[in-house]
Amino acid sequence: MSRENYNELIAFIEVAKASSFTRAAAHLGITQSALSHTVKGLEKRLGIRLLTRTTRSVSLTEAGERLLTKIAPRFEEIDAEISSLSELRDKPAGTIRISSSDHAIDSLLWPKLEPMLRQYPDIRIELCVDYGFTDIVERRFDAGVRFGEAIANDMIAIRIGPDISMAAAATPQYFAQHGKPKEPHDLLEHQCINLRLPTYGGLYAWEFEKGDRSLNVNVDGQMTFNSVEQIRRAALADFGIAFLPEDIFAQDFAEGKLVRVLQDWCPPFTGYHLYFPNRMRSSPAFDIVIDALRHQSP
Repeated sequence: MSRENYNELIAFIEVAKASSFTRAAAHLGITQSALSHTVKGLEKRLGIRLLTRTTRSVSLTEAGERLLTKIAPRFEEIDAEISSLSELRDKPAGTIRISSSDHAIDSLLWPKLEPMLRQYPDIRIELCVDYGFTDIVERRFDAGVRFGEAIANDMIAIRIGPDISMAAAATPQYFAQHGKPKEPHDLLEHQCINLRLPTYGGLYAWEFEKGDRSLNVNVDGQMTFNSVEQIRRAALADFGIAFLPEDIFAQDFAEGKLVRVLQDWCPPFTGYHLYFPNRMRSSPAFDIVIDALRHQSP
């Protein structure tokens, strides 16, 4: 039976529950003759009688009893689910899926979302690590996190963090043995720790800028990882130079465990932004997530 005839099933359920065409018609807001015609159409389509009609009453046949038992609960479930959607509209509830790098998750998203989640237990957050330029609409994410300069023009972008600088760093022992690079191209003579982009499988080219000069360097080395924390640990273990956001190395710099190089080639740039299509602004839960993540200037 085609989907457009579900109204016939609804009409049958109302008559069966009321045991009366008159009462069912009044509940549905249609005439008794129209309701009778609809139910007869359903019986004709199915090729079996569902109701036994007399001048005084309406009762179910065996087929009608079976049909009512099977389908009435399912229509009730549909009504319940539709009602629950209004709860998502009227109160902060539901699941928000966000695509992000692990650095943004660790440094921004989780510290900001944790207190919000304790306040709103009906909001659920799914954070997925992704370094690529994922189509968040196609992959059914509600939002993504990228540096501001990498966001498509058709997306709404909200700043969630301060400006960021990258940092090239290794241990004092490594530089004592191999010397320090003075220019980005000097890195080609060094052991460097690569980042493999999980989404596309390629290696991240280290990006440098000084004045009007911009350079991308494809480095090489003994170790490659697909997570920034493992890269940091490899640098601390003397496996070469790492290139990561400077805040990841902040404690290591302060304790003298790592030394920074090429700092004049690593100016600050626009930090992380949450981006999403315009339709997401209709969700109260999503609005609360935005408020929790929004960057507050010092």
